[in-house]
Amino acid sequence: MTRSISILGATGSVGEQTLDLINREPDKWQVEVLSANCSAEKLAEMARQCGAKLAVVGDESCLGDLRTALAGTDIEAAGGRAALCEAAARPVDVTVAAIVGCAGLGPVMAAIERGGTIALANKEALVSAGEVMTAAIKQHGATLLPVDSEHNAIFQCLAGGKMEDVSKITLTASGGPLRTWSQAQLDAATPAEAIAHPNWEMGAKISVDSATMFNKGLELIEAFHLFPVGLDKIGIVVHPQSVIHSMVEFRDRSTLAQLGPSDMRVPIASCLAWPDRMDTPLEPLDLAKIGELTFLEPDEVRFPSTRLARQACEAGGMTPAVLNAANEVAVAAFLDGQIRFTTIAAMVEDTLSHYTPDAANGLDDVLAVDAEARRVAQSLMEDA
Repeated sequence: MTRSISILGATGSVGEQTLDLINREPDKWQVEVLSANCSAEKLAEMARQCGAKLAVVGDESCLGDLRTALAGTDIEAAGGRAALCEAAARPVDVTVAAIVGCAGLGPVMAAIERGGTIALANKEALVSAGEVMTAAIKQHGATLLPVDSEHNAIFQCLAGGKMEDVSKITLTASGGPLRTWSQAQLDAATPAEAIAHPNWEMGAKISVDSATMFNKGLELIEAFHLFPVGLDKIGIVVHPQSVIHSMVEFRDRSTLAQLGPSDMRVPIASCLAWPDRMDTPLEPLDLAKIGELTFLEPDEVRFPSTRLARQACEAGGMTPAVLNAANEVAVAAFLDGQIRFTTIAAMVEDTLSHYTPDAANGLDDVLAVDAEARRVAQSLMEDA
């Protein structure tokens, strides 16, 4: 049976790996929509290869280039934020939401309001709009499947279990490429060093988040919304090998862990095939070759981001949205050479102390808070 799919953020790493899996079984999938922020030629090439019906660029100024690149095909082209949300609302069996950052909020909400199945790779959506989004999921009867390797691992461990039986959820963190660096070394870390992840192939922003441990802090907030066991039952452990992707301990002290290769095609395949399984081209784990699995407590002195994220989650309301927005501004500034690596967390903490927004009643409020938090973060950076 052929299934229909839309991939939002197709030119990013998650989008590319999703297409890799789909293209291995093209008779089983009909691609409805592919989207990108711009990358018109790359998006057009992808759309041609998989036979997509619609290609959308979020940046409307790239629409002309997209139309040119799709000339001679039957593939429809569209551009702009409204067009992106309209595309996300198209009825399909699965929507893969892989747009990075708060730019993905509107399209994700459009897919939710359609009541569809969303494979969510955009962690910022739940971090910034967790309460709004979970309420919309309940209202519209949507199904949310987590693509993040850690949350997908928890999802798999919970299969057949009851939430009330969960004693603890443990998110694992690789610690990133700078895990063993001294404070002085961290102060001098370059963007090239920060994005050189030892285990995962990811985009620049998420790679920096892994190096600062903000990625794990954001995942903590995301887990809080996905798995309602209470923040006090969600912990983090550093696991440098990235073999165990997360663990769930139950009240009888039985702990289930999900293991797999450090490859996003594993959790993507879990979502695409759910509730069944599908083949991937990956080699099986060789535990004897791996040799040992080690675990360490997070160091919140050198990497304070997990502390900041937990405090933001405890504060609730729109505080996590401020944390996420400030982090995006800070990471962009670091990648652009404007601030030091260790200034990222300091800048986020400074923004949180300067801006306490009111609660949000809907997506427009979330976006307004996000925009103001970015303005505050940028202003603080310029005044520093």
